[in-house]
Amino acid sequence: QDYYGKELQKSEDLKTNACVTLARPLPKAVRDALERVHEEVVARYYGCGLVIPECLASCRILDLGSGSGRDCYLLSQLVGERGQVTGIDMTEDQVEVAKKHVAYHMDKFGYQKPNVEFLQGYMEKLGDAGLADESYDIVISNCVINLAPDKRAVLREAYRVLKPGGEIYFSDVYASQRLSEAVRKHRVLWGECLAGALYWRDLYSIAEEVGFSPPRLVTASPITIGNKELEGIIGDCRFVSATFRLFKVPGSSRAGPGQVIYNGGIVGHERELVFDANFTFKEGEVVDVDAEMAAILQSSRFAEEFLIRAGGANAAAPQGCCC
Repeated sequence: QDYYGKELQKSEDLKTNACVTLARPLPKAVRDALERVHEEVVARYYGCGLVIPECLASCRILDLGSGSGRDCYLLSQLVGERGQVTGIDMTEDQVEVAKKHVAYHMDKFGYQKPNVEFLQGYMEKLGDAGLADESYDIVISNCVINLAPDKRAVLREAYRVLKPGGEIYFSDVYASQRLSEAVRKHRVLWGECLAGALYWRDLYSIAEEVGFSPPRLVTASPITIGNKELEGIIGDCRFVSATFRLFKVPGSSRAGPGQVIYNGGIVGHERELVFDANFTFKEGEVVDVDAEMAAILQSSRFAEEFLIRAGGANAAAPQGCCC
């Protein structure tokens, strides 16, 4: 709270490069939406990737660790006036910045009433902030889960508030090994999103334990520290900024492999949908998918965007992390 509320006043105050990684170019719709976000909100943004999933019209989205509200105001435009975006953050100063600009943005977007709200609270305890079971279509988080000491609690709460078929789509920092006590207790390295980074294999075991489908990697890019003193403390550990998507697949949706055809209906992704590092769906093209992907597409908000049929070829899609 102190680091993000008082020590950092703008993104230039960061002491490493961990929070300035962007994995791929922004789609035009996102660039245009970003230009309409207030400059103070953008200046106090400390994310490490882009957490803008596809197929968002009228969705209810929760942003964990929403900070100054940049991603919330971006998503507010993409879900439309019938959608809803909730941001929750533990840092009072950041929540104040976000709240201060609600009227400005609703006016800018031409909305009759706000479709965005900001709460102060902890992502490990969403119930304390009044967030009900199965109340959101999507949970996002941008380089914040690493700041939580209890990652299991965060993913457990995300699972609880998601509707069946819902998704957590989040970017974060991951480590190539489990971190030493010296690194984990370093105040600046915690604040800069490195000391709390999960060993990437642990994400898989936690996700399974909580009930999510196995994590699907969307993008990953190496992080350079850019600070000699901090590099010395970290030693030979390597860090990566990665975006993963995890789905809350209902048990009833689990079937066998299948074949799917993308209808091409998603705004900004009409010709092709890059779903993750393993699957790109082109409009009208038949794609063999494994049982896990078939269940995800069938049970989620993507169901209406695809023709899905059971069976198909061996559908042995690559599994696991491409880090």
